[in-house]
Amino acid sequence: MSRPWSLFDDHLRLAVRLTPNGGRDALDGIEAGGEGEALLKARVTAVPEKGKANKALILLIAKSLRIPKSSVSLVSGETARKKILRIDGDPEDLVKKLEIFLG
Repeated sequence: MSRPWSLFDDHLRLAVRLTPNGGRDALDGIEAGGEGEALLKARVTAVPEKGKANKALILLIAKSLRIPKSSVSLVSGETARKKILRIDGDPEDLVKKLEIFLG
């Protein structure tokens, strides 16, 4: 399976499938989406109201990668389960952190 990220010069983009109101905040590995693309599975306890789940996702990703939450932003999918996040920083360093975290 491919990886759920794309590398750019100064950032990477991460494809995520978010489950709000998921009982706990966690990253649950990688899965194939409906079109065969790889998605990082994430769940947060926050409800999908007024951007609360999106904010919780950004905080979860930032904590998991040990980077400032200001480095993580939502590119698309504000009201959808599938989201694209932009993570600013050295892309190769960010990939290493993701691979270590995901095993």
